[in-house]
Amino acid sequence: METKYTAKDYKSDQYVRWCPGCGDHAVVNTLQKAMAEIGVAPHNTVVVSGIGCSSRLPYYMNTYGFHTIHGRGLAIATGVKTARPELSVWAVTGDGDCLAIGGNHFIHAVRRNVDINILLLNNKIYGLTKGQYSPTSDRGAVTKSSPFGTVEEPFVPAELTMGARGMFFARAIDVDLQTSKEVMVAAAHHAGASVVEILQNCVIFNDGIHKYVSDKEYRAERSIVLEHGKPMIFGAKRDKGLILEGLNLRVVTIGENGITENDLLVHDATTMDNLLHCKLAMMGVDNDMPVAFGVIRSVEAPVYDQEVEQQIKDVQAKKPERTLQDLLMAGEIWEVK
Repeated sequence: METKYTAKDYKSDQYVRWCPGCGDHAVVNTLQKAMAEIGVAPHNTVVVSGIGCSSRLPYYMNTYGFHTIHGRGLAIATGVKTARPELSVWAVTGDGDCLAIGGNHFIHAVRRNVDINILLLNNKIYGLTKGQYSPTSDRGAVTKSSPFGTVEEPFVPAELTMGARGMFFARAIDVDLQTSKEVMVAAAHHAGASVVEILQNCVIFNDGIHKYVSDKEYRAERSIVLEHGKPMIFGAKRDKGLILEGLNLRVVTIGENGITENDLLVHDATTMDNLLHCKLAMMGVDNDMPVAFGVIRSVEAPVYDQEVEQQIKDVQAKKPERTLQDLLMAGEIWEVK
């Protein structure tokens, strides 16, 4: 009989130590609900983190967990998945932990296509260390470490993921619990490295950084939730959509200038060519296009840990040595008496 799990089964008995109003509260609650829907037993689930506010999350999960060192969470997660491929492995990280000191591990975990689910919580600030600018902070951001404004261009997680040949990228925002859960479930069902960027609010050091799309008053007009196989429609009245004009995306209004729903782009998350996926993911960056949420890219490709496991089996099948003792006694040996 199949065991049915609830969110409570994945919730630990630890007191949640995040600031009241922090977006991390919504993320951990959503993750627990997503895991219940996925249905992998808590004892077959591992949550790994690095250092940062979001990296406390493993304490609040009734699963196995590692609270590792700064920027190295994905290296640990890779090791866990490669050694124990039957486990469901999640890596929870922040924009600083993942894209600064951990940037090298991030691009290579994505490039290798290790079957881990990466939740990248992006609040565009270092919260744990009290408000320095991070690799995703907007150019000109005034912070504790940039009192006159940053003079750097930020990383865009989607752009970096696809540049590293990532096969799965999704985006959600902490205040939209339903979309957050849906993309987490989709990430778990995807074979290979899954990157889920969650726009998350830091109420202390960067409050309102995502207000442009988080505020209910205009969220529907400034964001679009993409669904594979469905037209790209958004707006409070569901009367706006996206078309391709040359190589550029353009917002149109259904009913104006003869535009109908049939003229809109239909989302294909599974195409190998990432050109359109990248354009969709970059909407809202230095332009007035709607910000894309949902699963933007989900493509099948060889999976690192599966390839390693099969390679080991293939080599073992060709070798007579099955144990360490067999190996030690193989070849030219002599006995000393």
